[in-house]
Amino acid sequence: MDDIQTRYNYDSFVPEKFEQWLNFDASPKVGALAPEFPLWQLDQTPVSLHTIVAQHQYTMIEFGSFT
Repeated sequence: MDDIQTRYNYDSFVPEKFEQWLNFDASPKVGALAPEFPLWQLDQTPVSLHTIVAQHQYTMIEFGSFT
């Protein structure tokens, strides 16, 4: 099975498996507005990114996994 989820959940941390996901040049620059997209709270209630950011002075969002 070669779908995106299978490729993302690679079985070993070696460059040939994770480098395809690195695209820092396409990321928003520090201080730039983040693109709007939906998020879900722990109780599965949907909320927008901009709503969360407006409620706090600092907002950290983690994407992917850190192992």
